[in-house]
Amino acid sequence: MMQIERRIRDGVTILDPKGKITIGQGDIALRESVQAALEDGSTALLINFSKVRRMDSSGLGELVASSEKAKAQGGKLKITNLPASIEQLLTITALMGTLEVFEDEDSALASFH
Repeated sequence: MMQIERRIRDGVTILDPKGKITIGQGDIALRESVQAALEDGSTALLINFSKVRRMDSSGLGELVASSEKAKAQGGKLKITNLPASIEQLLTITALMGTLEVFEDEDSALASFH
């Protein structure tokens, strides 16, 4: 079961998913978490992938859709701490250039300011 914790650091809403972002549970949890943060007025969103074990094409699609939704509402969505397998997935699908990806949380947070 996918769990996503939400916290705020330096004015940035950080989502910490834990588990798998796959069709049927993780993708929906990601969508709902991003939507809730945007509805609460967050415009700076960071997804920390350090505890994500796996992501499939559904999760990938949801990540792109969430990024677009944040942009449409005047916000920014960035990602950090990608496991090698997910980084490879983003590279193969040519999404590394589309999404803002950071090595660590500190550098991601600094990019918002």
